[in-house]
Amino acid sequence: MDLVDDGGGRNIGGRLTSALLSAPRALREDLWTVARDPLPRRGWLGWLPHVHVVLSAVLLGWWLLAELLERSGPSRDLVLLLAVLQTAAAVLALSRPLPAWWLSTSVLFLSAQIVDGTTGPDAHWPWSAPAILLHTLVLLLLALRVRPRIAVEALGITILTGLANTASAEHAHNGVLTQWGVGAFVIAVVIGTSQRRSRVARERLVEQQVLTAEERGRRTVLEERNRIARELHDVVAHHMSVISIQAQVAPHLVQNPSDELKENLAGIRENAVEALTELRRVLGVLRSEDAQADGVRHAPQPTLDRLEELVGNVRGAGLTITTETTGRPRPLSPGVELSAFRIVQEALSNAMRHAPGASVRVEIGYGSEELTLRVANTAPDAPAPPSPGAGHGLLGMRERAAMLGGELATGPTPQGGYEVAATLPARRPAAD
Repeated sequence: MDLVDDGGGRNIGGRLTSALLSAPRALREDLWTVARDPLPRRGWLGWLPHVHVVLSAVLLGWWLLAELLERSGPSRDLVLLLAVLQTAAAVLALSRPLPAWWLSTSVLFLSAQIVDGTTGPDAHWPWSAPAILLHTLVLLLLALRVRPRIAVEALGITILTGLANTASAEHAHNGVLTQWGVGAFVIAVVIGTSQRRSRVARERLVEQQVLTAEERGRRTVLEERNRIARELHDVVAHHMSVISIQAQVAPHLVQNPSDELKENLAGIRENAVEALTELRRVLGVLRSEDAQADGVRHAPQPTLDRLEELVGNVRGAGLTITTETTGRPRPLSPGVELSAFRIVQEALSNAMRHAPGASVRVEIGYGSEELTLRVANTAPDAPAPPSPGAGHGLLGMRERAAMLGGELATGPTPQGGYEVAATLPARRPAAD
């Protein structure tokens, strides 16, 4: 047991010695800096605390000068300089708290040394009331910006300077106000530290909310792209199946096909079948986290041919809709048909949710190289009910348009309504 105790004692002694040796370096790293650290400002009243600090410093500096002049004796010019420096330290603490604290602490020590011989036993020494208030202000501004450990170190050094003044005094002085000063310094550090912790906690909370919103946005994009990929699977699978069938039938359409042609067509069919198998596996991964996908996996994907059906359903829900088609309607590629239908569908759903009682106009224009869509609603007749959460409507429409190389524009209209306009490339399918 003795050996164990000795070893523990040596370990404790070693740690204590190491801490004492590293203390000067830690103090130098914490306190010896002139870095700028301005007091935070919030809103148009952000300068109000700065104005209060400056006015308070000027008034307290004037009071300090009057007290020092009463005790200065022949050192009137020097105490005038010290009073100005003490006042300047409080103002400097607004932007550089640590240099301001060093300046204020040094002035406290020098002022006490200068008036030591001219201060009677009944006068307050080494700190006067205005000097205590000015340094309290400096410590408060310091604790609002630095870590609690640094604020405590500054408080400790301030108290040590007062003890050094007392130890080097030529005769006894009244130290009652000094005791009050220590209490004021401690209260300033405690208040400043607690306020800083609250501010840091709020800033971290805001940062976390921003990160959460960004993560939610990324997740929403992935979910929408996942849904679009599942819908496009049937389109791609159809084309791959057609390629496989055509490769299988092609040799029977040619008289005496060569072995090379048969081999190439067989390779095409084999690759198409393998690609279709892999595509189904990918679809399985996409649908693995979607409980609703199994219920609609065999449903045909909608096209613009079903637009009247969609409009009829929305009219049945109480929305007034007018439609207009310009150009010559023609079959488009399945991806364009699906995306166009979904964009119109989502725009109508948004109008139903956010513009109750409004009338909606749906315009579809068939151009030679593009398909234009426009869904615009008038101003709502009643306030919209609160949304249950962040939807994917606008994001999904943008993703569909971007996938095809098209463009999407959304925004309010001058009449108080809302408009969704999309332009999608619409070249004729190769089969035409």
